[in-house]
Amino acid sequence: MRALILAAGRGERLRPWTDTVPKPLLPVAGRHLCDWQLAALARAGVRDVVFNTAHLAEAFESLPAELAAKGIRARISREGSSAADALESLGGIVRALPLLSDDDTPFIVAAGDVVHGFDMTRLVARAAEIAAGTIDAHLVAVPNPDYHASGDMTVAADGTVTPGAGPHTYGCLMVASPRIFRTLADGRAKLFPWLWDFARAGRLTAEVFEGFWANVGDPAQYAALRANAEALRLIEDF
Repeated sequence: MRALILAAGRGERLRPWTDTVPKPLLPVAGRHLCDWQLAALARAGVRDVVFNTAHLAEAFESLPAELAAKGIRARISREGSSAADALESLGGIVRALPLLSDDDTPFIVAAGDVVHGFDMTRLVARAAEIAAGTIDAHLVAVPNPDYHASGDMTVAADGTVTPGAGPHTYGCLMVASPRIFRTLADGRAKLFPWLWDFARAGRLTAEVFEGFWANVGDPAQYAALRANAEALRLIEDF
């Protein structure tokens, strides 16, 4: 099983740091911001990853060799050399699709600027259900953070997703079938609201994670992460 780590964005609110370092590669206790995703994937046995890149894309070129030393195969899906070239989440998935799946094996999509304690084996377990065609994708949602109080959806106890304002926000973690992306044209495109059509058709499920999760988007959140001993322990062995 493979995973895509979304890493092409500009990180505008974290300037001036992101003027010279892509947000997923920002340093945290001697590691990278994206190491929370990599460590969680590795713990779940997912050691074949793809990074999509655009802003400061050249900074990622040494990453495959760096991660190979940790037993991780990393490849790059380069969308360009600047933030203006970035294809957004859906466009990034479509561009990276040849690297993510050779057949109908589902793959994981994770944002490179999200840190968390979610057990990725839960997404790996959903892959069999997706491969069998029962559903097309499964999301991880979180209780609405302060900066997104209106939410994206309501997730019922049985995993049913109702799109729109509600108590839950997309946690930037997903496992999906490559089938749903194969007919899409290459180009810039956002994941939402496109993906909500699958929820309305009963082909998308979700679960709510109430543990440690943070989207590191501004200086205060970046500082809080660097001071969070519990969060740092999640990557201390990676």
